[in-house]
Amino acid sequence: APYAVTSGDGLLVGSIFGIAAGTAALGETVETALVGVFDITKVGSQAWTVGAKVYWDDTNKRTTNVATSNTLIGVATEAVAGGAGDTIGRVRLNGAF
Repeated sequence: APYAVTSGDGLLVGSIFGIAAGTAALGETVETALVGVFDITKVGSQAWTVGAKVYWDDTNKRTTNVATSNTLIGVATEAVAGGAGDTIGRVRLNGAF
């Protein structure tokens, strides 16, 4: 793990993105899903449309629709409103690096 994670957290190792399947401290081994559909933390102020590209903001440890300085990880599989409380998005990981 490149940082402490719990099950369901996103993590980025180099250009490989995945979802942690368990809890791990920094430097520990953690099983990680690289493909599939997951509900993951997103920026609350962003609305998503189905099929929109989704990126990982490794600084803030959440997903975003902003490409600049972030890593493409997949696409949105459900529309999400852009309210401050809309902080979970459903993402299909692309599994390509």
